[in-house]
Amino acid sequence: MLMNMKKLLAVANENNFAVPAFNISDYNMFNGIMEASEEKNAPVIIAIHPDELSHITPEMVKGIVERVHNSSVPAVIHLDHGGTFGQVITAIRAGFTSVMIDASSQPYEGNVATCQKVCEAAHAVDVSVEGELGTIGNTDSVETTAPDEILYTDPMQAKDFIEKTGIDCLAIAIGTCHGIYPKDKKPELRIDILDEIKKVVDVPLVLHGGSSNKDSEIAKSVEHGVNKINISSDIKAAYYEKMREVLQDASLREPNQIQPPCVEAMKKVAFDKIELFQASGKASLY
Repeated sequence: MLMNMKKLLAVANENNFAVPAFNISDYNMFNGIMEASEEKNAPVIIAIHPDELSHITPEMVKGIVERVHNSSVPAVIHLDHGGTFGQVITAIRAGFTSVMIDASSQPYEGNVATCQKVCEAAHAVDVSVEGELGTIGNTDSVETTAPDEILYTDPMQAKDFIEKTGIDCLAIAIGTCHGIYPKDKKPELRIDILDEIKKVVDVPLVLHGGSSNKDSEIAKSVEHGVNKINISSDIKAAYYEKMREVLQDASLREPNQIQPPCVEAMKKVAFDKIELFQASGKASLY
């Protein structure tokens, strides 16, 4: 069941759970995430970064759309961290039902103006828009241009930002980083900031960079009102670590021998995230 983000997250917001947004880089990974979501009867967001879209090509999105249409669970096809208006338009033309425009590195008024422009174009064709205010940190990720340091989201500025732009959901900065954390870096979520933002805004809130945070912190963020959490590094690490193990057998060369164990390893991580976000079984609400 193909949906846009606004409709999908409205249900999550009303019922106090978060929908996982899994970044996929090929059709095999995508199909595994859909299987995991169907087995858990959970709504899902298929997130594709512009670099990932360049890799799989917009043509493959047609197959992704068809697979989602035939699924028993509600799903969104979402552009993750679109950096330009052109990337957003490419995604919309390819069949995405949701786009993120990340202009968070711009001065505030520039971020507002960029989001306004994207909302005008996307809403005209029933595509939802995610914006970002504040900046989360970056460890080893190549999927974003986020700075190394965190600039926390200001609650009152978030309220103003939503009112001026018309975005459908807001990615906030409360203490996460893109990528896998190094051993000497300790992530810590500012739930107090989340609570203040939740008091003054009425759109669903998004948490980026959720890989490697403590499960207890992530669970608490869901309890306090986060409705979408992005997961990329965790599932990819599981997938490719298993692939390195499988490829120790030098005789293997067929994808249908190599990839299934990798998908299963990835699905185990996806199952854990679905449960952690309290999304298991929630497809029945749609």
